[in-house]
Amino acid sequence: MLRAIIFDVDGTILDTEQAILQSLQRTLREETQKEYSFEALRFALGIPGKDALQRLKVDNIEAVHQRWSAAVLDFSHEVAVFENLEAVIQQLARTSLQMGIVTSKTAQEIVDEFNPFGLSDYFQHIVSASDTEKHKPHPEPLLKCLDTLQVAPEEAIYIGDSIYDFQCAKQAGAKFALALWGAKTTTGFENADYVLQEPKDILTLIS
Repeated sequence: MLRAIIFDVDGTILDTEQAILQSLQRTLREETQKEYSFEALRFALGIPGKDALQRLKVDNIEAVHQRWSAAVLDFSHEVAVFENLEAVIQQLARTSLQMGIVTSKTAQEIVDEFNPFGLSDYFQHIVSASDTEKHKPHPEPLLKCLDTLQVAPEEAIYIGDSIYDFQCAKQAGAKFALALWGAKTTTGFENADYVLQEPKDILTLIS
C-alpha cells in the first residue's frame, strides 16, 4: 500500500539545470581560469555541490562552494517550477498520502532557492544535504525522511531525475519513479518502477 511520495528538487520539481550549470561554469572560470563545457559539468546535477567540486579537484572547496551558491542566485531568473507540477502537488496534498523531499541542496540553498516558490508547506518533511552525513546515491537521506514520516520504504515512491536518485531509492528499498521531464532520457533507468512522461502522470501512481 502506498503511503508516501517523496520528491527530489532539482530537475524534478524545479527546472534548475541552466542556473546550476551556468553558475558553476562562471565560478570555475573565475576561480581556476579554466573553461568547462556544460557536458563536462553535467555530472554535477543531482549531487551535493561540495561533492561536485571535489570531483573537479578544486582547491579551497568551502570558499568556492559559497561563491557558487551565491552565483546560482544570479541565475534565479532561469529557474521555474516545471509546468503543471504545482497543481499536481496541490492535488496530492489533499489526499491522505504523506509527502516529503530528499534533495542534494543544503539547508541554506532550500531557503534561498526553493522556499521562494511557495511549495514548502505542502511537504511534511524535507531532508537536505545538511541533514545527513552520507548523501545520494547512498540511501541514508531517503531512509531518514521515511523514518521521520514513519513510513516503511516499501510503502513509498521516490520521484527523481538522476541516476543518483534511482540508486538511492533502490538501496533504501523504495520504489522509484523517473521524472522524464527532468531526466530527458530513460537510458540507465531500465529498472525504474515507473517512468513518468509529464507531471500529471504522478497522479496515476495513486489511482
